[in-house]
Amino acid sequence: QVHLVESGGGSVQAGGSLRLSCVGSGLNIRNYCMGWFRQTPGNERETVAAITRGDGGSYYADSVKGRFSISQDNAKNTVYLQMNSLKPEDSAMYYCAARFDGGRYYVPPSQVSEYNYWGQGTQVTISS
Repeated sequence: QVHLVESGGGSVQAGGSLRLSCVGSGLNIRNYCMGWFRQTPGNERETVAAITRGDGGSYYADSVKGRFSISQDNAKNTVYLQMNSLKPEDSAMYYCAARFDGGRYYVPPSQVSEYNYWGQGTQVTISS
């Protein structure tokens, strides 16, 4: 059974940094597209960043390009989201998700609906 567990969220001031981690079990992330998503109350979940197998392409939402970076450590079965220059509008619940790749993707899917394994989320709050 696949489990994804996020950590690293918290409260920081605008301009600060956080690094989110997502540890996977029941899957080998080198065979999966991995993504980070976020959601605020009353709004739809949106894709923040995604990566294929750690050696393929990546995707970033326009709102985070140049500030966020997704990476993965296959030995630790862990995906990271480094978030720099944080803004109050980055405040949200952040989720990690996975979908099986099987060598299919050169660029990871960017649609939320493409991912079928989800973690419980970690809260990020940015104060101005």
